[in-house]
Amino acid sequence: MSTSNNHQDTTICIGINNNDQQQPQQQQLHPPLAFSILWSPLPPITWILPFIGHMGITTSNGTACDFQGPFSVGDRGRMAFGRATRALQINITSLPGGAEQWDRSVIVANNEYRNRMHNICCDNCHSHVAYALNDMECRAYGIRQWDMVKLCFLVFFKGRFLSLGGFVMQFLPFGVLVSIVLLPKLL
Repeated sequence: MSTSNNHQDTTICIGINNNDQQQPQQQQLHPPLAFSILWSPLPPITWILPFIGHMGITTSNGTACDFQGPFSVGDRGRMAFGRATRALQINITSLPGGAEQWDRSVIVANNEYRNRMHNICCDNCHSHVAYALNDMECRAYGIRQWDMVKLCFLVFFKGRFLSLGGFVMQFLPFGVLVSIVLLPKLL
């Protein structure tokens, strides 16, 4: 299983208590899945090719957005094929415009893909995520120009599993199919 740096952005805020004394308080700025590319299995395709699945992108508050089909973008946190099983967080510290630019670009991609026909091979959920990353001019993992193939393999090799169940959902059906094919040849 792949792991990634699990950092959380925090800031110090000054609060006033009942004694009129200033006390520093920790406040979390962004939820754990903010600024992430999300992935979920796409049965039965993932059963045969475990690197193929459904993809979405989160806003700065962690809300999932995904291209769900012809002229349809989900932007309320529920992905088309269920909960995400993998995530790859993007470090936005060098992103010009920071969180505001990230959110603007996700909205631009959402609005663009609400006007597009879905094509499973050429203009799909991966393309929607790539559109957002290209719009914000995101530079991460050595990638300057995003496309669906780069995203597919980047998440496959670098994305972290969100649970053991996510790992099982991605690889168990493939393992069973490979066993069914190989078992008769070994006997």
